[in-house]
Amino acid sequence: MKIPFIITISVLSVITVTRLMASERSGGIEEYPYTVLQSYPGFEVRLYEKAIFARTHIDAGTYRAGSGNGFRTLASYIFGGNDRNEGIAMTAPVAMRWEDGMVMEFMMPSEYTLETLPAPNRSDIQLYEKPEVVMAGLSFGGWANDRRIANKIEELRKALDSQGIRHTGQFQFFGYSSPYQMINRRNDIVVQLEDWD
Repeated sequence: MKIPFIITISVLSVITVTRLMASERSGGIEEYPYTVLQSYPGFEVRLYEKAIFARTHIDAGTYRAGSGNGFRTLASYIFGGNDRNEGIAMTAPVAMRWEDGMVMEFMMPSEYTLETLPAPNRSDIQLYEKPEVVMAGLSFGGWANDRRIANKIEELRKALDSQGIRHTGQFQFFGYSSPYQMINRRNDIVVQLEDWD
């Protein structure tokens, strides 16, 4: 029973990395679009455009415990685990937030609407449209882990407090780099702002 599961996960991982490599070489990975509204020391205020996301909830309280399972669940959808057996292009970033466990999200390519996306085969994947939103964003390089994410959240929190900028307190991690990328890795910590004009 375990051997077919391990083989399936291994094949899925190879397909994922191969498609990520091919997309990155061709410059074809679509990113969550935003406009910088204002720059501050250490962070930016960004207007993110409306976009459609696939999300799943993982019963895990940390990046380390939940990121692998969340990624495999959502990857199964974009690699054909849907009612049309249709492949959907990988995008960036992979978004994560923590609320009663971990929620992971993949942005769907902009060519789709909620009506034209195939339905997930799994009940633990939901599709939804996120409206235009203003968020503060702090970027950092290297490899992400729970300690670095926590430190960067606190860094952004303090920077926002120092500028008197109000926010929701619901911080998210955005990972832009594929697993095989060794250098020039990009990560963001973002949080929605309140009463931004």
